[in-house]
Amino acid sequence: MDTKHRLELAHWVVDTARAAGAADAAVNISKSRGVEIEYRDGQLDKVKESTQNSLNINVYVDDKYSGHSTNDLRRESLGPFIKRAVEMTRYLSEDTYRKLPDPKYYQGIKALDLKLIDDSYDSIEANSRIGMARTLQEQTAGLSDKIISSTAGYYDGDNESIKVHSNGLEGVTQSTSFAVGAEVTIDDGNGGRPSDWNYATTRFLSDMPDAEWLARGAVDRVLAKVGQTKIESGTMDMVVVNRGAGNPIYALRGPLSGRSLQQKRSFLEDKLGEKIASEHLTVIDDPFIEKGLGSRPYNGEGIASRKRTIIEKGILKEYLIDCYYGRKLGMEPTGGSMSNVIFEYGDKSLDDLIASVTKGILVTSFIGGNTNGTTGDYSWGLMGMLIEDGKIVKPVNEMNISGNLTELWGNLVAMGNDPYIYSSIRRPSLYFKDVQFAGL
Repeated sequence: MDTKHRLELAHWVVDTARAAGAADAAVNISKSRGVEIEYRDGQLDKVKESTQNSLNINVYVDDKYSGHSTNDLRRESLGPFIKRAVEMTRYLSEDTYRKLPDPKYYQGIKALDLKLIDDSYDSIEANSRIGMARTLQEQTAGLSDKIISSTAGYYDGDNESIKVHSNGLEGVTQSTSFAVGAEVTIDDGNGGRPSDWNYATTRFLSDMPDAEWLARGAVDRVLAKVGQTKIESGTMDMVVVNRGAGNPIYALRGPLSGRSLQQKRSFLEDKLGEKIASEHLTVIDDPFIEKGLGSRPYNGEGIASRKRTIIEKGILKEYLIDCYYGRKLGMEPTGGSMSNVIFEYGDKSLDDLIASVTKGILVTSFIGGNTNGTTGDYSWGLMGMLIEDGKIVKPVNEMNISGNLTELWGNLVAMGNDPYIYSSIRRPSLYFKDVQFAGL
């Protein structure tokens, strides 16, 4: 079944649902293929390929709603499946807020070529995939005699999604993705077995960094952990490397959501137009970046994408409001999710940020911990490096930071100029003042 026939099928499913008594219906038909290769310690350890066709339908009947899915796309099977879905929905409780988006929010969907499809995908052969993983693993293993285990992984995927709503939306999106990387474990000479990784994800295989960069990154990071130890507790500066900066950023997403706001579980409630961070924090949601891992013409609800500023120089400008919670809150939907997240970047490299620290910790990764979205309180474990007088002194681990997100982001004094491009969250290195560290 090609794209044209899947699109025709989606319309047929919508018409069938309405004929069975549904007031509205939303259909998503997806086709995906994924290939995964893993090379471990000189041996091919995993070869996995999966192809899947699936259909999801949301049914709206008498102010009631339900969602259903199937992998059987034959019309003779779908007919009874849709009829049962409509019948079962009638038994549910009413929820007048659960409706398809107003068609006005479909307007403005841009027919842009966001360059999300690598046309060479279908020509990639099995021996090439395996060869990339094998070469990377061999190169990684040869970089240090401390290595006791190394693994290289390769993944690629090809996806198509067709979305049809009974009130006027029709859309087709297609994309490819590639992920290649290495993981390493070493013997640190003191009974420890530290490990680390270096992966990259891209839309086009040609944009993937070479094996030397991937291997060297993983090995350098794990070797830097040799001799890691706790240090005394205290209030110090904190620099977070770009790829490790997820925790502070992700911690804001839940409290920004309509669900958290409506359920009174957000410390950002009633903060629109107010300062919630330092002037160095500007967060932009940009769905139109070419080859972006989060680029899209419309979101999961079918609402036309637009570029928007969530936080501007520390001032909260927008929440993440989907249609359902927008109706409950009496607010216009802005999109309940984010696409590509970019920032207003600074003019200093990571090395420059480190050089400006008198005493602090360079955080290379956060480990576990928790965040309370209602209060903004957080507590995270971390690993990293002690910095003194602008220089790396020694590795540290089993440390912890805790506090409140409003205070943490208020103490942001610099953004790096080094966005992490292998993620839809293109965060730079971050520099915070006066962070409370717990250790010895």
